Amino acid sequence: MVCKNNKKCSLIFGFIVLFGVENSVLAQVNGEINDQSEPYSLNQDHFNFPTDRPIGSTAAMALDLDGTSIWTFDRCGDNWCVGSDMAPIQKFDASGNLVTSFGANMFNRPHGIHVDYEGNIWVTDFEGPDGVDPRRDGKGHQVFKFSPEGELLMTLGKPGIAGDGPDEFNKPSSVLVAPNGDIFVGDGHGGDSNARVLKFSSDGIFIKSWGGSGSAPGEFNEPHALAMDSAGRLFVGDRANSRVQIFDQDGNFIDQWNQFGRPSGMVIDSNDILYIADSSSVGRNPGWQEGIRIGSAKTGDVTAFIEDPDGDGSQEGVVVDVNGVIYGSLTGGMALRRYVEN
Repeated sequence: MVCKNNKKCSLIFGFIVLFGVENSVLAQVNGEINDQSEPYSLNQDHFNFPTDRPIGSTAAMALDLDGTSIWTFDRCGDNWCVGSDMAPIQKFDASGNLVTSFGANMFNRPHGIHVDYEGNIWVTDFEGPDGVDPRRDGKGHQVFKFSPEGELLMTLGKPGIAGDGPDEFNKPSSVLVAPNGDIFVGDGHGGDSNARVLKFSSDGIFIKSWGGSGSAPGEFNEPHALAMDSAGRLFVGDRANSRVQIFDQDGNFIDQWNQFGRPSGMVIDSNDILYIADSSSVGRNPGWQEGIRIGSAKTGDVTAFIEDPDGDGSQEGVVVDVNGVIYGSLTGGMALRRYVEN
């Protein structure tokens, strides 16, 4: 199936093949059994970018408290923000118009973004100095909290310093704030970076961390995305292990799911519907296609799959608004997508 710009994209409802593994449900969408052949339309021209400000590589998106506006954290119209004066944190209204932007000259390589329950914007800068380009010095390996107007409210981590201490990060990929204000950071992006989740109090005081590099329950290989369901369970997109791990907020392992593919982006809506963007299964997770899988955060049942129109694409970010409109963001493809149910 091929989807083209502004053309309809098929939504594939699948049946689930279950395999018995301890504390796990393994399944895969592997059949087109939906009577509606083309229930979604894809639009890649929804967002209105200034002529001198193209969208860059965008690993994540977030939904504003108004339920329809979208926040993005792109790499300054390119794949890096190093040397750029562009503001990478941008808010678009429901019509795709740019409302506000901020954060110029603050980041090396933007990655994660999250909007908390008070409307504050949290972002992660996951690349630090390389010992070659002095413009990267003193930046990276940090998590930032902004007001919706762009006022810097909090910074976690040491600028430009990679580490594994309680006040350090090494390529933080994701951040999430629980309803009580506790802060969770997915720290690591493969290679020789960290592979853990850290928990902080609402005022940024370290509480605990868990994880470590590996594939056993409770270990990670790229904690690339975070989400939380209505029961307060923390979902970790353990991307390079091709699974979602579920924990309580104290880091106790609950379950792991492989049926959503290789999670790059992840969001859970108010109805406990789980949306996961898989941007890297091709060549790494045999038998799995890339796209957006939709299912229940309560049971793990996968109910739908929107195939990536590029096949082997780079759609890492995913978010859904209060009207059920799905948005996706691309890294290598440097684009934003909008999926509307017909």
